[in-house]
Amino acid sequence: MKKSISLILLFITCLYACRRDNTSPEPQAYGLLVPANFPVPEIMKDNMLSEQGVALGRMLFYDKRLSGSNQISCASCHKQALAFSDGVALSNQGASGKPLPRTAPALINLAWSNNGLFWDGGSTNLESQAFGPITNEDEMHQNLDELVYELNQVPEYVKRFKLVFNDEIKTGYIARALAQFQRTLISGNSRYDHYTRNEAGGTLNDTELSGLKLFNTHCRSCHAGELFTDDSYHNNGLDSDFSNDALEGLYQGRFRITYDPSDLGKFKTPTLRNIALTAPYMHDGRLKDLQAVLAHYSHGVKMSATSDQALIHNGQPGLLLTKDDQNAIIAFLQTLTDNSFVQNRDLSEPSIP
Repeated sequence: MKKSISLILLFITCLYACRRDNTSPEPQAYGLLVPANFPVPEIMKDNMLSEQGVALGRMLFYDKRLSGSNQISCASCHKQALAFSDGVALSNQGASGKPLPRTAPALINLAWSNNGLFWDGGSTNLESQAFGPITNEDEMHQNLDELVYELNQVPEYVKRFKLVFNDEIKTGYIARALAQFQRTLISGNSRYDHYTRNEAGGTLNDTELSGLKLFNTHCRSCHAGELFTDDSYHNNGLDSDFSNDALEGLYQGRFRITYDPSDLGKFKTPTLRNIALTAPYMHDGRLKDLQAVLAHYSHGVKMSATSDQALIHNGQPGLLLTKDDQNAIIAFLQTLTDNSFVQNRDLSEPSIP
């Protein structure tokens, strides 16, 4: 039997003390628990994980001070019980009350996401990504100078920022702390994982095994490897015309960032881990459940110049899956639910000062 978890200590000894006492005057290296069937994540040398940095990021993630109204936190749209998604197509819970143009993505295994964030890859990394929702007038609508002022009124925050970054509170440190916490949102303990690691509790029934075989045949080109994403961008046939996008190119996908015509309609491949918990689906939440998703890929694919060629089967658009095939794939996808992830108290809301 293989070990289910490998411990990767992300630290530089000259920077971090060896003690794990959170009262230490120096931050201690954070031991990132990486499932044994996962690849090794890239070490972010300019924002090394520390015990205290992760704890600070967790506090900030759940703190409503990050919004201009002090009524919205990151967790308002990224709920742990829903694998850090929000369960709605286009949320109207932001500062303006207007429906957002895209659905909130689930936050899962971001330590491996190194090819852009947001649905179009408009942010380079987690550190830069944080400023988007915090400052957006329809989301958290917070003035960054005001945020720094508010956090400076809390002695516990002043102390923690000084400990983690050896400096006063600055906007860049806020983003770095949030990024540290989000890189610990690792999900790799589903029934599928127990199966692939030959562990107790890793039994798949005949339907689920059939679904796994079909999935490997039809879906792995984009939902690759143990992360169930290739971390890239694809046009999956939701639309065929992108010429009348009046929302600043938001429905033109990756093209909005690259201005490369070959990227029209391409969006980031989401991980399928915990997919049964993160409905509705697609960048705009237009597909309400997994049945709708499989129906789309089977017979609903719309072709355009940039449509992914993997979605053409026997010369026809769509995978042409039978109803039994679709149900089997759905049965397999449900084995990717990681209850320990959505119930992990170390990721839940802490005491906010």
